[in-house]
Amino acid sequence: MTSGAIVVLCAVPGDFDSERMARDLVERSLAACVQIGPGVTSVYRWQGAVEKGDEKLLVIKSRSEVFRDLEAAIMAEHPYEVPEIIALPVVAGHEPYLAWLTASTAASIPTSRRRDSPVE
Repeated sequence: MTSGAIVVLCAVPGDFDSERMARDLVERSLAACVQIGPGVTSVYRWQGAVEKGDEKLLVIKSRSEVFRDLEAAIMAEHPYEVPEIIALPVVAGHEPYLAWLTASTAASIPTSRRRDSPVE
């Protein structure tokens, strides 16, 4: 079984107002739910050096049809130059939950399908 449901992972700085971003994504119907994980320590390579940082992990439940708008909304608020925005497909799930996820994001019309969009 497959669905259009996706889980998007997004790391943000530990002091970032992730609750504001989460609320915005849900209010705009770009996400059905955003879980804000407790602090994590990330070790990564950036500009040739190995770095370490305190972050929070956002686990965003959405649909593949709205991913580009979701990504744009995250990019508009995210403080990193190259933020982690990774979508993982949901290949199976509890059908009532997937129905709720779809209904919760149905109000979001992807930019590419809006009548006022320059993209046809």
